Amino acid sequence: MNQKINVGLLGFGMAGRIFHAPFISNVPGLHLKKIRANRAESVELANRRYPEAKVVPDEQDILGDETIDLVVIATANPTHYTLAKAALQAGKHVLVDKPFTITSAEAEELVSLAREKQKVLTVYQNRRWDSDFKTVQKVVEAKLLGNLVEYEAHFDRFRNEIKPNTWKEEDLPGAGILYDLGSHLIDQALNLFGEPQEVYADVKVQRQNSQVPDYFEVVLYYEKMKAILKAGMLVRETGPHFILHGTKGSFVKYGMDVQEENLKAGRFPEDTLKWGMEPKNLWGTLNTTIKGADYKGKLTSEKGDYTGLYQNVYKAILGLEELVVKPEQARNTIKVIELAMLSSREKRRIKYS
Repeated sequence: MNQKINVGLLGFGMAGRIFHAPFISNVPGLHLKKIRANRAESVELANRRYPEAKVVPDEQDILGDETIDLVVIATANPTHYTLAKAALQAGKHVLVDKPFTITSAEAEELVSLAREKQKVLTVYQNRRWDSDFKTVQKVVEAKLLGNLVEYEAHFDRFRNEIKPNTWKEEDLPGAGILYDLGSHLIDQALNLFGEPQEVYADVKVQRQNSQVPDYFEVVLYYEKMKAILKAGMLVRETGPHFILHGTKGSFVKYGMDVQEENLKAGRFPEDTLKWGMEPKNLWGTLNTTIKGADYKGKLTSEKGDYTGLYQNVYKAILGLEELVVKPEQARNTIKVIELAMLSSREKRRIKYS
């Protein structure tokens, strides 16, 4: 476990500086050697926070560096496929921020290339390490609700004004809330329940002057249950984050995992032993029957920590652990997004095949 893996980080915008660099540097054995950053404020911040890393202006300074083992791609969505392909061809292990690619065909090509090059390829589906999702996973796996009949997950925000000068608000391939927040919700559902039988979706533009979809409802149909996934940018009064119903009871959870809020406030995982621990007021309510006795009360949330994703990647590269977020799973997430967009256009259920 003392073996050093050198990491090159492409991009130091919000994704790179908030969701990647703090967790790369929090894993013993991972060494953040180079950061590609172009904007003056990003260069200054990268130099200040990570003085041991060399800040470079071009991706070739990382892709062409033979000492770099792992390339992390935290750039705009339309660049993911091209950069991931170039990194794999350069003989690097690759971690791509979500969404994996724009199309499932691109994703499949990268999966095949990684297999050919015998390199680890994964996607930053960090929300599997959310406190609340880990709690939901525990509820489902322990069958605390009996046989699940309905699963509902929301990822809502209130941003009624269009943020200027950001590619996320431009009409570009892979832009919009379905690729952004939808990648998380779909990945979580597929991780819990596997591939669905059918997909139905309603994808809309709700905000005035928005160039990209900012609302969706995606329904994944399984043999005996369905998963309802919703996100919107005009939800000022949020409801539950998770709602689960089964033959024995229900689980309802309000509030979001606290890690993103702490990261944006300038707090980092190494700062506290309580990182990723939700306060009691965010714990979910479990109302069910356990061993013949009715129970209703708060269920302690599991501890969340996105460091776990990078710890797994480190061990997977060394051959010590199976990769958790497999590229095939990430490809299936993109496939569901494609089917959801088709369903919304044609206003019908689409078979998953």
